[in-house]
Amino acid sequence: MPAPRTRIAALAALPLLALALGACGYGSEASDEDGKSKVAEGAKKIEDLDSVKIGYFPNLTHATALVGNQEGLFQKELGGTEAKYAQFNAGPSEIEALNAGSIDIGWIGPSPAINGFTKSRGKNLRIIGGSASGGVKLVVNPKKIKSLDDVKGKKIATPQLGNTQDVAFLNWIAEQGWKVDAQSGKGDVSVIRSDNKVTPDAYKSGSLDGAWVPEPTASKLVAEGGKVLLDEADLWPGKKFVITNIIVRQEFLKEHPKVVEAVLRGAVKTNAWIAENPEKAKAAANARLKADAGKPLPAEVLDPAWKSIQTTNDPLAATLEAEADHAVKAGLLEKPDLKGIYDLGPLNKVLKAEGESPVDDAGLGVK
Repeated sequence: MPAPRTRIAALAALPLLALALGACGYGSEASDEDGKSKVAEGAKKIEDLDSVKIGYFPNLTHATALVGNQEGLFQKELGGTEAKYAQFNAGPSEIEALNAGSIDIGWIGPSPAINGFTKSRGKNLRIIGGSASGGVKLVVNPKKIKSLDDVKGKKIATPQLGNTQDVAFLNWIAEQGWKVDAQSGKGDVSVIRSDNKVTPDAYKSGSLDGAWVPEPTASKLVAEGGKVLLDEADLWPGKKFVITNIIVRQEFLKEHPKVVEAVLRGAVKTNAWIAENPEKAKAAANARLKADAGKPLPAEVLDPAWKSIQTTNDPLAATLEAEADHAVKAGLLEKPDLKGIYDLGPLNKVLKAEGESPVDDAGLGVK
């Protein structure tokens, strides 16, 4: 197998459950079930700012945002500045909201972050931290596919044309020596672009032979009788690759650096709390999913999905560049200039204060 295989990109933060977009046109506002996220009486505002608008997906790969919201850990760091949350069911919608100023900070996958950065010519967003790694699998019908070689000639779903799993699968196909037209998905493998919401039902009906998808869709397929044929993490050095980043509007970062630091401090403390309390964190994430999306995940889906996702402060910047390279090779993206996409200064300041090691931008940071 060719050596570049270890750099397959599967960088995604894709919708778990569909949400109707709210009246603002970009996202639906979160409910506050237990009051943990409420502003404490008498708390002081940071930089005299009334509120900070935070976006994320109701998706386990956004565990930091889910748990930090549910447990009030962001609000605790923000004091009297209110954390207002909005959920999105697609990366482009969140980028549009960021561009319009409807949100200030967001949890999002690398692919939409790259697109948002390049389309604005590097003028709107910055990636200011990592959030999650892993959680992507090739799940197949074991009656039809018993080995990786059997994938040839089969119908395999990815979530969306040009999304990060789609790029990863196209790259993997090419490394097997097979041919597929990236746009149509036709070739030695039939790549079927299927929304994560409908993929389990399509698999159950027999119209799909498998899917290259993020969690918890992968575990939903396993619950329907599918078998994990390949775990994306096994293709990466150290089994780590970014699936969720934290982004910010550059204007907001410039005007409210202390608020940004407070949110990042909340993220770092949330990740530490998740590591120390995995079962409580899993329950908190599921409670937030119920509040945000109206439905929690059943244990047979939640438990394996949760195990395959690792929260991290490190943006794993080299894997972002790899994802872009593979999208270019697939003909889905023009060669982007990613210099300046990262500003990890605020995060490294927070990490130093917490006694943690700094993280690296792989040469793609601001000067």
